[in-house]
Amino acid sequence: MLSSPRWASWSSILALARPRGKGGKEPRCAAPPHPGPGVHPRPVHLAAAVERAEMAQCVTKVELSISCENLIDKDVGSKSDPLCVLLQNVGGDQWAELDRTEKIKNCQKPEFSKKLLIDYYFEKVQKLKFGVYDIDNKSYDLNDDDYLGGVECTLGQIVSSKTLTRPLELKKGKPAGKGTIKISAEEIKDTRVVSLEIEAQNLDKKDFLGKSDPFLEFYKQNDGGKWQLVYRSEVIKNNLNPCWKKFSVPLQTFCGGDFNKPIKVHCTDYDSDGSHDIIGSFETNLSQLQKAGGSSLVEFECIHPGKKQKKKSYKNSGIVRIKSCKIETDYSFLDYVMGGCQINFTVGIDFTGSNGYPKSPDSLHYISPNGINEYLTAIWSVGNVVQDYDTDKLFPAFGFGAQVPPNWQVGFSEFRHHPLCVCQCLTKWCKCSLSQVSHEFALNFNPNNPYCQGIQGIVDAYRQALPQIRLYGPTNFSPIINHVARFAAQSAQQGTAAQYFVLLIITDGEITDLDQTRQAVVNASKLPMSVIIIGVGSADFKAMEFLDGDDGVLRSLTGEPAARDIVQFVPFRKFQNAPREALSQTVLAEVPKQLVSYYKMQGWAPVKLPGAKQE
Repeated sequence: MLSSPRWASWSSILALARPRGKGGKEPRCAAPPHPGPGVHPRPVHLAAAVERAEMAQCVTKVELSISCENLIDKDVGSKSDPLCVLLQNVGGDQWAELDRTEKIKNCQKPEFSKKLLIDYYFEKVQKLKFGVYDIDNKSYDLNDDDYLGGVECTLGQIVSSKTLTRPLELKKGKPAGKGTIKISAEEIKDTRVVSLEIEAQNLDKKDFLGKSDPFLEFYKQNDGGKWQLVYRSEVIKNNLNPCWKKFSVPLQTFCGGDFNKPIKVHCTDYDSDGSHDIIGSFETNLSQLQKAGGSSLVEFECIHPGKKQKKKSYKNSGIVRIKSCKIETDYSFLDYVMGGCQINFTVGIDFTGSNGYPKSPDSLHYISPNGINEYLTAIWSVGNVVQDYDTDKLFPAFGFGAQVPPNWQVGFSEFRHHPLCVCQCLTKWCKCSLSQVSHEFALNFNPNNPYCQGIQGIVDAYRQALPQIRLYGPTNFSPIINHVARFAAQSAQQGTAAQYFVLLIITDGEITDLDQTRQAVVNASKLPMSVIIIGVGSADFKAMEFLDGDDGVLRSLTGEPAARDIVQFVPFRKFQNAPREALSQTVLAEVPKQLVSYYKMQGWAPVKLPGAKQE
């Protein structure tokens, strides 16, 4: 799923940081020295660029809280299972998803606990669309889900109102019954987070044939005295002595930065039909919670108000114990970049036979009379943003799935029986030179120095390579993913947030080694690495969407889950009639979040801490 698409604006901001020669021209850069047998993607240092960017533009982060009432009911025999998705207009009629809330089962009056973050620019009209859907399957795609209504507005309208309430519409002028949506905005000024570890003991038994299925909800009291949901925990099934997973909530979300602001905690028994039963509740504040830690626990009696009134002998409905409460610094993408993190880009292009014979107008590699095709358009669209992150503009570029000159035996290869093979091999695989396919070859045919000078260099290398290679197959992603992963693994061994790796693959989507690629992605999810895939053509991209992992955690063939979501897939055809920046904005939107998630998972602070965040 997509976070705030700030990268499109970065392309213009970071242009301020480009090195300039006389007359404002960009200086030519010398080719890099030979790095050895394994070619390392060129690192890109962004600290100076970001410092200039901050001077050029100030971004305020806004947190949106969403709740709805009187949603229409689309389910037979039960209530709807609503989810709210946030989209932003990226030009014309094109909308890009920024984020979405969690799904709440069997509820026509949902209060979503997940907050939606967006960058606020005073000088821009930021058109937003909120859509509420009834989710009845595990697919991430919303096209097969019932639409419960939506609303369009601007971010300026929300922040100026602080809380905006609007009727939901199925389409313009057609109300979605009596359904309404309430959107509350709060500026994020504090980057610290509250991290809590909580357990409970001796909770009341609420289920007739079992124990209880408890979960926690935290509410803060807003300025108007109303309680606002700030966090909802996972449900622990059939357990009266639960121990919930450690969780973190932004300090400002949790209590607005006020350590004495009242906090109400509900402990509730989950029921699948949505009729959850309250076990008990208590009130506290962050100052009290902070007393927990080490061997010191902070305990609260869980009180059920109805039972307390009816029974004189009533004591409590269980004890909630705070095992740990810490205030920690939550570092941002900019913190890591300005702290010295270097970003390494690598490009991979699909040259398999499923693209079609390059000289045929039906081929995806066919270059039209005006000099373009979908591959070139994708390279230019994304490359124009990517190149702003690299001062020397030297990009390693590779092709895969083809036979390459001069002896058709270059690169990582696998041997497959060729129709012209005369070795009489009866097995599926043979070592006939006629059958050798390269799954990773330098686009400029120089394996010792695969760097291309700028995006134009990649385009030139692509044009020169196309008539010299034989499109073949199969379409294997795992070799090039594993190649970049090897360098990411070497960097990770340093134990610092010094380098991050991004692999861009442009493909027609007919992937062959799905199982091996799944394993490669799962392995790479433990490394400082992201994979961006742009699908060209009209093929079925279900395999790519599967790798994206947005409809659930990606798992290897053996069942090993990905440590984090590192794949972002975008079909090119959705952006054919959109402004060029729409594609790059959508493709690159998740990279900042993925970078931060890796370093947060490792517990690594920026190499150089920002001045305001130094201990």
